[in-house]
Amino acid sequence: MTSHPSDFPGGFHAVPDDRPSREEAEAAVRVLLRWAGDDPQREGLLDTPKRVVQAYEEFFGGYHTDPVEFLRRSFEETAGYDEMVVLRDIRLESHCEHHMVPIIGRVHVGYLPAGRVVGISKVARVIDVFAKRLQIQEKLTAQVANTINEVLQPKGVAVVVEAQHMCMTMRGVHKTGVSMVTSRMLGAFRDDFSTRREFLSMIGNPRGGARET
Repeated sequence: MTSHPSDFPGGFHAVPDDRPSREEAEAAVRVLLRWAGDDPQREGLLDTPKRVVQAYEEFFGGYHTDPVEFLRRSFEETAGYDEMVVLRDIRLESHCEHHMVPIIGRVHVGYLPAGRVVGISKVARVIDVFAKRLQIQEKLTAQVANTINEVLQPKGVAVVVEAQHMCMTMRGVHKTGVSMVTSRMLGAFRDDFSTRREFLSMIGNPRGGARET
């Protein structure tokens, strides 16, 4: 195994030295097509293995990107701004590590600057890096909050994730319209009720409460 920084606060996972080749990955897709009961040699499926592997490169590109790098360039010229910074409704597209089916939802992030702020697109990119890995929602919520907290060192960080899990809607119990809500509150957002309440009010106070991680 090749060692890389752990995924706390946000580095790479360990990547096997014997990672399969593209050809091996495409062959594995053909096996799954046969197992499902279809013929990978029929016209409509001839290019499917190649397309699936290309899609996986996009879906799981987060294993090869360090989210910390997006936060390293911050700005101190804020004219003394020290109020809450909140980003609402950031689109989330991830995959469940148990069934490898989509998790679709939105993320809300807030932090209290301690002299430094970061470009808003960088926060969205941090979310994307963790989303483009096989995930459970609780872990993703904690990873995003912990990374922002570790790099920016603000007075507090809050992350709330609302998402629907296709492993629950497309299979198993087949329950649609169910959203899972998780939260991670650090610093002032955990210790100060009024700060936490202000943040939740700004994001619309997601219904059903939140499972804090």
